[in-house]
Amino acid sequence: MSRSILFVIALIALPVALIAFVLSGRRPRSAREAGAATEQGQEQEAPPSAPAPPPATPMSAALPVPEVAARLHELAFGVPWRPPADEAAHREVAAAVDLLLSGPVLKAEYAPRRPLHLPRLVQAVNDENVSRRELAVLIAQDPALAGNLLRLANSAFYRINSQPVESVDRAVTLLGTSGIRSLMAAALLQPVFRTAAGEFKGFPDVTWEHTQYAATAAEAYAAILADEDPFAAQLLVLLHGLGTILVFRAAMDEYARHGVSADAATVQALIERHAAHVASRIAHEWELSSRILTALEDQSDYMRSGKATGLGLSLRFGRCCGALAVLRRAGLLDDEGGKAALAAYGFGGADCERIWARLAKQVAAAGQPGGT
Repeated sequence: MSRSILFVIALIALPVALIAFVLSGRRPRSAREAGAATEQGQEQEAPPSAPAPPPATPMSAALPVPEVAARLHELAFGVPWRPPADEAAHREVAAAVDLLLSGPVLKAEYAPRRPLHLPRLVQAVNDENVSRRELAVLIAQDPALAGNLLRLANSAFYRINSQPVESVDRAVTLLGTSGIRSLMAAALLQPVFRTAAGEFKGFPDVTWEHTQYAATAAEAYAAILADEDPFAAQLLVLLHGLGTILVFRAAMDEYARHGVSADAATVQALIERHAAHVASRIAHEWELSSRILTALEDQSDYMRSGKATGLGLSLRFGRCCGALAVLRRAGLLDDEGGKAALAAYGFGGADCERIWARLAKQVAAAGQPGGT
């Protein structure tokens, strides 16, 4: 798979969201909703002299892969893509992040604790006999989880009609057992995607949106083409998104310590280099299965197997598809352009096209009046 493909896959990235965190449930919400979740009252200065995001340009049915990566970069960072800065200060920051994230132990702030209810959620997901009522009771035991789940259930990404979802029981009834399990996963992990405002303050929101769409696509790919567990595929995407956010945090922290204005391309390069590996380390700490670890390692430059697993391919497809969905949502890509780009990534064929068509329809519906 080409470098530009990996560039898009690693970008935003959640987790991921993402995220990716293992044993965990996931599925992110849209950037609009994420805006409401951007850290509680922690107002910080806008990035100094950061250019505004680029205006929407005409959609193209033949958008080249490098252009997809560049446009996604502009949405996430609010600045045009260019090669990483070559000044010594930026190289020093990158070296410090490399050392920090590849060392034997991750610092506590970059190794979040496993969500309290994650093991029980995983157990419930793997038990076909768990009823909707039992799931509702599990959710209700944690008021914070219940509140976050209801907020997600009422977001444009998940809402299935104009009637608000006002109780956990109603959410379980409307979404069904499978749907509520996926939503629980997102509700457990979504708070980790929140980060303080500052330079590139839109990055967490775009990452969450990308991870959210990617999780949906990865689930479908796992079920239809890979014969893998859809929930595991969704969790993988959330974990990867989580790894992305944690690398972003580490890079921004190092820039702050060095007293240097952050370079978006350097931050992106660090995300591409470390996100999958950080997600894999978190999955290991959370005692997730070896299949999860292998799928994450296959995305990483640290450890790459010769042949991708079904879950690894589901993760790659999901993140490619999620990136295109973010551009579709921003009006920078049309449905045909997304289909052409997927084929360029190596995901052609009728099944992949149908997954993209359903996701594009969902994206379009979320943008309709009343869909926010």
